[in-house]
Amino acid sequence: MAPRAQITTPEPLPDDTGADSSLRPSRLDEFVGQAKVKENLQIAIDAAKQRGEPLDHTLFFGPPGLGKTTLSILLAKEMGVSIRTTTGPVLERPGDLVGLLTGLRAGDILFIDEIHRLRPTLEEFLYPAMEDRRVDVRISEGPHAETIPMALEPFTLIGATTRYGLLTPPMRARFGMVERLNFYPAEDLARIVKRSARILGVPLDEEGAEEMAKRSRGTPRIANRLLRRVRDYAAVRADGKVTREVAMVALQRLDVDEFGLDDMDARILKTIIEKFEGGPVGLGTVAVAVGEDPGTLEEVYEPFLIQQGFLQRTPRGRIATAAAYRHFGFTAPKGQDTLFGE
Repeated sequence: MAPRAQITTPEPLPDDTGADSSLRPSRLDEFVGQAKVKENLQIAIDAAKQRGEPLDHTLFFGPPGLGKTTLSILLAKEMGVSIRTTTGPVLERPGDLVGLLTGLRAGDILFIDEIHRLRPTLEEFLYPAMEDRRVDVRISEGPHAETIPMALEPFTLIGATTRYGLLTPPMRARFGMVERLNFYPAEDLARIVKRSARILGVPLDEEGAEEMAKRSRGTPRIANRLLRRVRDYAAVRADGKVTREVAMVALQRLDVDEFGLDDMDARILKTIIEKFEGGPVGLGTVAVAVGEDPGTLEEVYEPFLIQQGFLQRTPRGRIATAAAYRHFGFTAPKGQDTLFGE
């Protein structure tokens, strides 16, 4: 079981891998939520099939755990092609990409997760592959190094990133489709929980699904993780059925509060309120105070806190909102309610 402080992280945990695969939809129309993205993708699929061409190169971006990898796999299934997957950090040399690209058949998909972490030399190496379907392979070294062009089969590159702003403009410009995935509303998460419960054979009532959904930080990966943990509790302590009461007790034991906030969320907000008078305070300062990497704060924790109305980013730094003060039982400074329109 994941440590309590990790249970609501949107990043994948070791015990998520097999479970997530078994719960993934097998068709695009089974994918719950992200209606606008799905519609755009379906149009692109139908048009590509009609022309007998591969899909345009596609970029998915948004917070972790929202379905970027799942959508990429579904695109391959809908197009009837193979998909090869890798991540930006593991690609070190152009030769790594050559092996992947030359192994693709016509129409196949190459999926690169964390594409914002590609080395600059590899990013430049990809440009002719994406535009001209060729790669320049070096056959000798030194100041007079020679290269030969190698033709590639028509293919689709799908990139996924949680840090869209870190992609270079030339890389962004080479994607024909750019789709943002947003946090899911509680209604969609409840549908996801109910679908997963059916697959896992977990007796679940409507209110139990709603209770887990509202604590899932707008993220399907977390919703499915909470379902598995609540299932375990229900099997041992509640005759196996997940009701609202069972879900509430199980999630309280995991320190998951009614908004899905975990220990790190609380530390971030309380630090800003108690140590920095509610802000504004710089990201780096907050990171040092809570003992976390600034990139992780910005990428993993802040989007949800901002979306829930607990945190604001301003040019001067981060500010805890009146809602954050109320949630933790603090009295907001005079004028704070007016400042944040509450």
